[in-house]
Amino acid sequence: MRSIWKGAISFGLVTIPVKLYSATEQKDVTFHQVHREDAGRIKYKRVCSIDGQEVPYSEIAKGYELPGGEVVVLTDEDFAQLPLSTSRRIDVLQFTPADQIDPILFNKSYYLEPENTGVKPYILLREALERTGQVAIVKVALRQRESLATLRIRDGVFVLETMLWPDEVREPGFDFKDEDIEVRPQELRMAESLIETMAGEFDPTQYHDTYREALQQVIEAKIAGQELARPEAPEQAGPAVDLMAALRASVDAAKREREGGREEAPAPRRKAAKAAGGEEARADEKAEKGEKKPAKRRPRKTA
Repeated sequence: MRSIWKGAISFGLVTIPVKLYSATEQKDVTFHQVHREDAGRIKYKRVCSIDGQEVPYSEIAKGYELPGGEVVVLTDEDFAQLPLSTSRRIDVLQFTPADQIDPILFNKSYYLEPENTGVKPYILLREALERTGQVAIVKVALRQRESLATLRIRDGVFVLETMLWPDEVREPGFDFKDEDIEVRPQELRMAESLIETMAGEFDPTQYHDTYREALQQVIEAKIAGQELARPEAPEQAGPAVDLMAALRASVDAAKREREGGREEAPAPRRKAAKAAGGEEARADEKAEKGEKKPAKRRPRKTA
């Protein structure tokens, strides 16, 4: 990896010189715009909308448009005079438990590597954070933008998580939140049963980007000059009419998928289990309405 920034963690009177690295990368398949006839690259010119002349990059500035259409032009000198107090510094503001930070605030992740002179204080702060179970709330300036961030530990290395400012998070003002929707107890129990059936330890390595893999196969087939076959789209299930029946079917499907290679029960047993499940659900509905369950008949004794 190549460092993209150098600075220091300011922790009280302790300074820890560090290097900053991008902790994540996008694995997208990149394309260029080309001419369909000869695959020539499409190029764009920077042209002024007023005089129609091509403008060199050195003469381009940033403009802020006012509501009336006027434009305020800002140059590099204007940005250089802005007071970025955290320039080249990661200022520790406070320490707090990690569960008090809403994950929606997290923006981008970076690794921090200590310089040779900062290895010991780096390890000292790392061990202190691990023992106390806290994360550090910091302020940092990256690419002419000041951000809040957190410092946490991952695999023995500091991870700097830049955060959005609170006013950058939109409010979810949706109308359905004010609607009075009744959820039946048996529906809730069935939904909880589905969650329990599908619960498990999270292992991100078992998931992969199927779209990117398929796109890569298309590209490789194009290179090899092969005929491309279009796979049939799977049938999409329609909206569930009976919520209870859909939940019960989902639980059954999840159990079958979890059991995997286990042998299925014989057909008569499956029918009996299905019938028993239906009778149990009908009994729950009658109990909810205040009806009593019918008493079980005892078999007659014969001489």
